Amino acid sequence: MMRDPDRTIGDFWRKAAGLRAILHVMASICIVATGNSLLTTTVSLHLSDPAIDPHVVQLLLTAFPIGFLAGCLSARFMVVRFGHERAFLAVALLAAFGACGYMLTEVAPVWFCLRLINGFSIATLFVVSESWINLYADQKNRGAYFSLYMLMTSLATLFAQLLVEAAGATSPHLFQIALGVILLGLIYARFVGGPWPVLRLPLAVTVDAGNAHSGHRYGIWRLAALAPVAVVCVFQAGMTNMNVYTMTPIYAERVHLDAAVAVTLVTAFSLGGMLAQAPVGWLSDRMDRRVLLLLQGLAGTGLCAAIAWPGSYPQMLLYGLFFAYGAIALTIYPVGIAYANSQLDSRHMVSASGSLLLLYSIGNIMTPGLAAQLMELFAPQALFLLLGSGAFLVAATACFNLLRRPIGAAKPCFTTGGNE
Repeated sequence: MMRDPDRTIGDFWRKAAGLRAILHVMASICIVATGNSLLTTTVSLHLSDPAIDPHVVQLLLTAFPIGFLAGCLSARFMVVRFGHERAFLAVALLAAFGACGYMLTEVAPVWFCLRLINGFSIATLFVVSESWINLYADQKNRGAYFSLYMLMTSLATLFAQLLVEAAGATSPHLFQIALGVILLGLIYARFVGGPWPVLRLPLAVTVDAGNAHSGHRYGIWRLAALAPVAVVCVFQAGMTNMNVYTMTPIYAERVHLDAAVAVTLVTAFSLGGMLAQAPVGWLSDRMDRRVLLLLQGLAGTGLCAAIAWPGSYPQMLLYGLFFAYGAIALTIYPVGIAYANSQLDSRHMVSASGSLLLLYSIGNIMTPGLAAQLMELFAPQALFLLLGSGAFLVAATACFNLLRRPIGAAKPCFTTGGNE
């Protein structure tokens, strides 16, 4: 029986209404995240100067993830106090304030504090955005909304690298550009984009419902028992994202590549991740996500080994390796999150999301200093041996998740139709 074309178009339009309603929210996230990403890249380019004490570099690299952790822990209280939209605007203003500080001084203790602010801002931005999306979406469209959100964050990273290339990696105006982009995002979010769509439940009711039964809150250990591969994926994502974006300029300088090549490597990495989001998301809805994560972990391990292989590569081949690695590494996180959500009842998703972001920040904190130390003790290529070990751990845990007996207490809640 053929369906009425008018009814089909009407159904599609109604389903797309919610997506259209949040496009300006996604645009705000993209613009502010672009400024924050540009700020991170600019700081990394400054820290690649061989005249800077390596211990100072390690200290400054650690400041961002500590701020990120603080943002993960305090974002929920900001949302309860101010609401999602006001919390987002406050964090964007704080990020702009931090960007101003880099232009005033290069004193290491001040930069440490500014890196704390930068990490706090981006973490709070992510927590506010992801918790709002989880509360606004329903079971049928949560996957689509989260995919769009991941696309916006990938575009933000890509746009930041393109701005660096356009201005020049050695430009003295990169901090001013980062400040301008963050302010642009703040102006757009406050005056151009309009108010955020209202949640189905008042925020206070939603929060009270989430706290009604503390025993139902999903902490890291409970998530690890339910879906260990998801926990490892999130930790690996925190480790990979932080190290690639902050350590690649330092790696490039130590293997005698200029700053422009370092920026292009990060751009290739970001572009690979952005272009792979849609096809990997399509695959994850049509095959067992644990099998997909196993394949991604093995591929990531092989690509890291190829990048770390002794000897020099032609630049185009190196760009290709970074592009392929970005396509693998930057899609492990959403597949892992989708698998975790498919194992949870919808009322636990916000709680679990906060725990997973906390784990992401732990990956941020633990590994940049370790990566810098390994690069100093052994060779610059040790960075990718560390990243490869994280990808291998994803593959090993996915294999374990496939072979172990299912937990009877787990209540599947299929949000995107994947086979688990």
